Amino acid sequence: MTARLLIAALVSVSVAGCTRSNMDSQPKFSEYESAKLFGNGRSLQAPVEGTVARDQLALANAAQQKPEITEALLRRGQQQFDIFCSPCHDRTGSGNGIIVQRGFPRPPNFHDDRLRQVDDQHFFDVITNGHGAMYGYGDRLAPGDRWAVVGYVRALQLSQHAAPDDLTPEQRTTLGLAGKP
Repeated sequence: MTARLLIAALVSVSVAGCTRSNMDSQPKFSEYESAKLFGNGRSLQAPVEGTVARDQLALANAAQQKPEITEALLRRGQQQFDIFCSPCHDRTGSGNGIIVQRGFPRPPNFHDDRLRQVDDQHFFDVITNGHGAMYGYGDRLAPGDRWAVVGYVRALQLSQHAAPDDLTPEQRTTLGLAGKP
């Protein structure tokens, strides 16, 4: 019986100790509330210079590394292009997607000489940050998928502007272009 009383007394002292140290009611600040804790009087502070958010460094590195063009990469690029880009740019990249047919501003045609001459980084940056009426897809598409879309856009451009000289002799024979300029 005395053991039970001793245990009950210890539990009640422990619980009372938690409330006395204010563990159940912690002070907090709203983001835009002033706070005397910091010299500038603001509770919302800028991150320390050089701070990198978790996983942001890996994403930044992936954005800098342009992958090798493979069939799998182009298939992934086509899949992502069809999902994110074709509503405005249509599936051929000519800029006459379903959204445009319903009154939205027409995006540029990927087959224009100006866009055929830009470097791949331009397309990657536009996909990431947006341009004009297009909003950025940096938060929706991983860097590898953005590079895949860039590769697919280049494949679309090549499909509309390929010359017979770009083909191997076997490919020219298969298409019936052997001996033709």
